[in-house]
Parts: sequence; C-alpha cells; structure tokens
Amino acid sequence: MSFQQGLSGLNGAAKNLDVIGNNIANAATVGFKVSRVEFADVYANSLFGTGALQPGIGTQVAAISQQFSQGNIALTNNPLDIAINGNGFFVLDDNGSPVYSRSGQFQLDRQGYIVNNSGQRLTGLNGSLLGPIQITAVNNSPQPTSEISLAVNLDSRESTPTVPFGFGPPPVGYNHNTTMTVYDSLGNAHALNFFFRKTATPNQWQVYASVTNSAGTTTPLTPSPLGTLDFTSTGTLTGTPPNALTIPATALGTGANTITVAAGALSFADSTQYGASFGLYSVNQNGYTTGQLAGLTIDEDGAIKGRYTNGQTQSLGQIVLTNFPNPQGLLALGNNLWAETSASGQRINPQPPGSPNLGILRSGAVEESNVDLTQELVNLIVAQRLYQANAQTIRAQDQILQTLVNLR
Repeated sequence: MSFQQGLSGLNGAAKNLDVIGNNIANAATVGFKVSRVEFADVYANSLFGTGALQPGIGTQVAAISQQFSQGNIALTNNPLDIAINGNGFFVLDDNGSPVYSRSGQFQLDRQGYIVNNSGQRLTGLNGSLLGPIQITAVNNSPQPTSEISLAVNLDSRESTPTVPFGFGPPPVGYNHNTTMTVYDSLGNAHALNFFFRKTATPNQWQVYASVTNSAGTTTPLTPSPLGTLDFTSTGTLTGTPPNALTIPATALGTGANTITVAAGALSFADSTQYGASFGLYSVNQNGYTTGQLAGLTIDEDGAIKGRYTNGQTQSLGQIVLTNFPNPQGLLALGNNLWAETSASGQRINPQPPGSPNLGILRSGAVEESNVDLTQELVNLIVAQRLYQANAQTIRAQDQILQTLVNLR
C-alpha cells in the first residue's frame, strides 16, 4: 500500500491554506495582489507503461501565481498618496537597485525625496534625466511685471476738464482713474496709477500714469501723456495704443531693477466708450512676489506641481511608470515590492502615466488590495475539506495495512 497520494494531497492542501491565509492577512494591505495555488498531477515514469495502468502518485504544487487585477481606489487626505488606475508599476530606487510597487503610500523625507514607508525613493524624470524625485523648490522666485492689460469703460457723456492735467498732489484735470498692483525684480508690490482725461477731440482720451512705491512716494511716469485712446462713433477702441511704460529703479526705492513694459505688452484692448458710468472690466499683469511652498498636486499624467503662497504653480518633477511582459514572473520581495526576473521579462522603458499600456494616476488616493475576502473565506472552507479528505485517504490506507498485518 502507498501513502504517497494522501501525503502529497496533505502537503498541497497545507500549501493552499498557507496562501489563502496570506491573502486574508493582507486584505487591508495597500497595493497587495492576491495569490493562488496552481496544482499539477504526478505520475511515475515507465519505459513500457501504458496509460490504462497508471493510477498516479498524487499531486504537486506547480506554481503560486499572483493575480494583478485592478484593486479598488480609495480616497485619502494625503496628496502624496497615489493610486495607479490601470497597468503599470511605480519605479523605486533601493540604494541604487530598481524595485517595483503598486503601493502608492508616499511621503517626503528630510532631504525632500519622495519615499515609501521602507525608505525607497520614487523614481521619475528630473528634466530629461531618470532618477529619484527630490522636491527642492521650497521658495518661488519673484517675477517682475512685464505685461499689463486693462479694459475699462470711459463715460462718453463726460466733458473735457477745465484745468490742465497735473500729477499734484493731488492729481487734477482728469475724468477717471484706476490703480493696479505691479511687482519689481525683488518681489515688492507698487501701486501703478492710471488717469484718463477726455480731450477736445471727439472720442479721444489721454492716458497718464504714476507709480506709488511701497514707501508711499509717488513718481510721475514719462512720457506724459503716456498715449491716447481713440474710439469709433460706436464706442469701440481704435487707433494707436499707448507707448511703452517704464518705471525707473529710482522711483521704486527698493534697490530693484527698472520695470519695463514694452508697447506691445501694454494693452487697453476691449476698452469701450459708452454712455455709462466709468467701469473696470478687467485688470491683469504677469508679475508676482516671492512665495513659499504651500502644497503639492499630482496630475493624472504624473506631473508634480508645487502650489505657492503667491498663487503661482511650478513644475517640480514627473512620475513615471513601467510594466513587464509577464508580471506574474516578478519576484515578490515583501514590503509591497517586486523585483525583475528572467521569467517576468525586461521592463519597458519608464514612461509618464497614460502612455501606451500604462494606467493613469489618482492623487490623494490609494489602490486597495484586490483580495475578495468573501471568496477567500469560501476557498478556506474548501481547502480545509480537502485537507480532511486527504487525511481520510491516509487513514484508509492505514486500516488496510493493519488488516494485512493481522492476517494469519
């Protein structure tokens, strides 16, 4: 009598229970992929044997394969939690060796690198170079104003002032005025004042400008007037736009460079002259002060952008993903990591998310384990019954052997 079949069945059932237990234990592990045991039958080789006379000698574990199906996406409050929706793996740097993961629970270390809980650094594009992503731009440099656009309505019912225009103080001889904020090369804010004076020429207005620096000193700007605005009989703007606007460094009083707005960059387009009260449609300029990093956002294509206290955003890096011809051939390392093997095939060249055969990213979310807990509990019951059945096979073999021993 042979106990081989029952023993192989017990070993296989025990291995199946191990795998099911591991699946259940990791049901709440982010990025975990469920495994299953795949069995194969075992037959003894015989040179002249025939298939009709082969009872088989049991079973064996052919493979334990992980199933890389998509897990559910769960939202979190951490912008550095990143879920992959679709195919692909994060590329991580483990002391110079690449490892791969589906778990997107990241944070910044003290050096500004994006790392996982084990300290491996997330790899991405820094410019055109592939390497660990480091967030270093904690400050956003100021940008001086070089473009200005205003759109106003000038009241056509107004009359030409009776006194010539003068900057004062206080300014005199104008119909309307408005003020906007501009920034110098050091990020200091200054008030740029525009004055609009209707001329004796029908449908024509002169524009004057002055600057009041952060210390409260007002300086007239030249030429004076800065230019003229001509309107048609239907109230739309026509004619020559104002000249270039230059704010000399001496008027800023901060040690900053001169603010220069070229003629083509100073625009009053969309301004009108209608029979209605003076109104400001829009005011825009492209300067800003310095800012501190206030937070990070990550787009679905992996672009990392910094949000700064001055309202600006800045690109800080690009996350990439990779994939394999046979993901089931990857070697599981633990800590939600895999390594490339000959069975997995060589990784594809890391590319931004959304590239062919790669999924997209969801910031502020994680990919949950793909373990179906209900199915695993059912599998557990079945595996337990299989273990019991194989134990019964051994028991039956033992009873038969005992009967033979007792023959006299």
